[in-house]
Amino acid sequence: MAGTFFTVGLGPGDPDLMTVKAARIIGAVPVIAYFAKRGHSGHARGIVQGRTRADVEEVRLDYPFTTEVSLNDPEYAVTIGAFYEMSAACLATRLDAGKDVALLCEGDPFFYGSSMYLYDRLHGSYTHEVVPGICGMSGCWAAAGTPIVHGDDVLTVLPGTLDEESLTTRLRDCDGAVIMKVGRNLPKIRTALARAGVADRAIYVERGTMPGQRIVPLAEFHDAPAPYFSMILVPGRQRPR
Repeated sequence: MAGTFFTVGLGPGDPDLMTVKAARIIGAVPVIAYFAKRGHSGHARGIVQGRTRADVEEVRLDYPFTTEVSLNDPEYAVTIGAFYEMSAACLATRLDAGKDVALLCEGDPFFYGSSMYLYDRLHGSYTHEVVPGICGMSGCWAAAGTPIVHGDDVLTVLPGTLDEESLTTRLRDCDGAVIMKVGRNLPKIRTALARAGVADRAIYVERGTMPGQRIVPLAEFHDAPAPYFSMILVPGRQRPR
């Protein structure tokens, strides 16, 4: 009998913000799997430190690249697709052996999470369960003490990889916004925020809920590029309250 495939959201980074269900599954399964950048320990693995079985088997899935290749480069889709196929096959061997497998994912698995691509490839063949997690942006606005939208405000979530014109247009048309995937896109994002007339409300959050957390008005952040675990909040709530 094949094992069960769990896709487990771990929350924004603080281990205490993992759900009770996620912690229970991680402490019970014989196999955990997680993505990592080559040469790094793996952030998801760090969140569950001390919470797994003593005899757990760990399956580390090293990305072939992270930001070195553009999303628009034809090589990206081919190489990353092959990586996800290989990773899914690797987990399938454990599932076929009757072992339950928990694939770890920072934040929520279905919100920009790489784990969704293994879910796509495996859920049709195995018993599966997805455990939602607190999204990184929720952890960041809570850490910043910044209510983000109210009433009938519209919240827009934007990847910083969009072109400047698209970012500007969408920022003009929303009340509150969260900009993810900041990194080397920060200069372009700054320009879009200024053009949309919302730069004065922008808040920079780095490593929200994690050690080394940094929260400042974007105007006071001058480093570039921004690190991976960073995002920009543009609070709505401009109407009477």
